[in-house]
Amino acid sequence: MTFPDRSCTIHRLDPKKRFSLGVTGLYELPVEALDPRTQPTEQVSPCPVCGNRQATPRFVVAGLDTPVVVCTHCGLGRFHPTPDPAAVRALYPDEYYGEPGTKFQPLIESLVRLIGARHIGFLSRNLPPRARVLDVGCGRGVLLGALADQGFEVHGVEISAGAVHGADPRAEIRIASRLRDADYPSSNFDEVILWHVFEHMADPAETLEEVHRILAPGGRVVIAVPNFESAQARWTGASWFHLDLPRHLFQFPLSALRELLEKTGFEVISEHHFSLRQNPFGWVQSFLNRLPGLPRNGLYTLLHQRSAGVPLPYDARTRFWLWFWLVVGSPLGLVATVLETAFRSGATVHVVARKPDVGRSRSQADSSHARHGRSST
Repeated sequence: MTFPDRSCTIHRLDPKKRFSLGVTGLYELPVEALDPRTQPTEQVSPCPVCGNRQATPRFVVAGLDTPVVVCTHCGLGRFHPTPDPAAVRALYPDEYYGEPGTKFQPLIESLVRLIGARHIGFLSRNLPPRARVLDVGCGRGVLLGALADQGFEVHGVEISAGAVHGADPRAEIRIASRLRDADYPSSNFDEVILWHVFEHMADPAETLEEVHRILAPGGRVVIAVPNFESAQARWTGASWFHLDLPRHLFQFPLSALRELLEKTGFEVISEHHFSLRQNPFGWVQSFLNRLPGLPRNGLYTLLHQRSAGVPLPYDARTRFWLWFWLVVGSPLGLVATVLETAFRSGATVHVVARKPDVGRSRSQADSSHARHGRSST
């Protein structure tokens, strides 16, 4: 992978104030792309995917002394050394989740929930009646309510008690810093969902091992992550919206995610490159991040819900241009999303994998593969 060298000035923050940023500063930390052709290969801790100990520095984030390095073998991006756990937790203040039960302005929130409900059919496909489903990193529980409407028994895990305010009361939600700490029994779930949360976790291999333990034989895991080897990632470099540094501790190429799933005992049965909720907006915001004079991830910040009395961010001129580019750029972003899907290079991807059922016959397993297939939609 080669990223464009989109360098910018890095302003070191006061360590005591480094993560006291508010909702605006959460998304505006400058990111500098380091030219991999000029960066020396470094000896690092073993890659959690492939075990390789060689990596190349690729990004530097304002206020952090730990760069993002990329494994020379599998292409996994990660902070090295890993940021202090207390500092990582500080990246998720209440402002990150929005007001109780809602994160975006009313119109945008309605669209998010409408699009979110659209893929419930995908998440519930082939599940038995009253299947037990766990959403890891469930946040506001948008998925859980829709799955409960389908008659499933829904559970969630979240690191923040404040994040689950407004979640559907039918969901049983546990607060835990790691999935293992939620203390679920073995073989307990028919499906586990990690929807754009896997890249936030400090130990992805441990997480998948725990998912494997709590899934029933034949159960499946659905993981959605930004695709670090996608066209959008390559073409926009440090401006890529889905980098979301420093909250994304890992940057997964699709190939590395598949490798890690197989390493932890799963059978990958399908991969999907189209996301109406994530990918068109990613093109728009990544483009805006390349324009001089506009705040990094400013459109995303502008769309957030604010408490009563909190003024709008930015001046009127900046807000005008952000809204203008949202209206003009969204159709172009949708076209780009269709094209990247056709070339199997989605900016975000979701992968379905199964815990093997040792009691099933080979013919049953082959039949299951045929039903799921491999789709790009």
